[in-house]
Amino acid sequence: MNYDRRKFVHTLGAMAAGSLILPAWACKSGDSGQTQAVETALDEMAKGSLDAFGLQLYTLRDDLPKDPKGILKQIASFGYKQIEGYEGDKGMFWGMGHTGFKQYLDELGMEMVASHCGIGEGFEEKAAQAGEIGMKYLICPWIGPQKTLADYKKFADQFNECGEICKQNGLRFAYHNHAYTFEETEGVMPQDFLMDNTDPELVDYEMDIYWVVTGGADPVAYMEKYGDRFRLCHVKDRLKDATPDEHEASCDLGTGSIDYAKILGIASQKGMKYYILEQERYDNSTPLKSAEHGAKYLSQLVFA
Repeated sequence: MNYDRRKFVHTLGAMAAGSLILPAWACKSGDSGQTQAVETALDEMAKGSLDAFGLQLYTLRDDLPKDPKGILKQIASFGYKQIEGYEGDKGMFWGMGHTGFKQYLDELGMEMVASHCGIGEGFEEKAAQAGEIGMKYLICPWIGPQKTLADYKKFADQFNECGEICKQNGLRFAYHNHAYTFEETEGVMPQDFLMDNTDPELVDYEMDIYWVVTGGADPVAYMEKYGDRFRLCHVKDRLKDATPDEHEASCDLGTGSIDYAKILGIASQKGMKYYILEQERYDNSTPLKSAEHGAKYLSQLVFA
């Protein structure tokens, strides 16, 4: 995303000190008309959009195992430039090996920026392979709701250890939230506890915006509070008529209740680097059609 608000404001100051060149339609006679035209022009200049966006391959979990190369080729044709993997029966690299997988993605013009993976076993090898092919992140996708803060502290310590391993291999570690970290434990919000007890130099976070909303929290408030600790996000929409206690209510982007024009605009100002579509539920579509729809939506999205 090209737009940086602070840089934009600085540029405006420099332009105001010199000469601001506006299109002909903005140069109306009369002070009020000209002022309004200038403001309109600046508003248009300030809008941003996504330079690139990715797809979490779990979206295509029913199709991908049948024909990994064919499905990846279709993903590329939809306009995705980035992918985020997960560990299926054939591992993160779908039987091609990490270097073979990278080579095939290179041919398609895509990059594997991250992958979800288990952190209990073989994490050192996963980090070494990910670093060798230039991946940016390994991500823990799930720890489940814990009974005590002491239990969450054990995971926070493990995240720091994983972060150190990733750092040694030239990439970073992150944790992906679900709704359960927005349900208080011993009077504390587990999401806050994890973020406050992990080293910012070693651990980032992937905000699943759908699960933040489903958990009853405000994604913008968390971005404001923790700034660039959130470097990746999962983008999926929530059914407009879903009740607060309904968790499995995702839907195609742009058809639900989440205001992504606003949220992603703020995210882009707070240090978000990777915008990853994920779809978990299908009513009137198929996984591939949802992925294609999502790519079109994100390519046309203009920040509010």
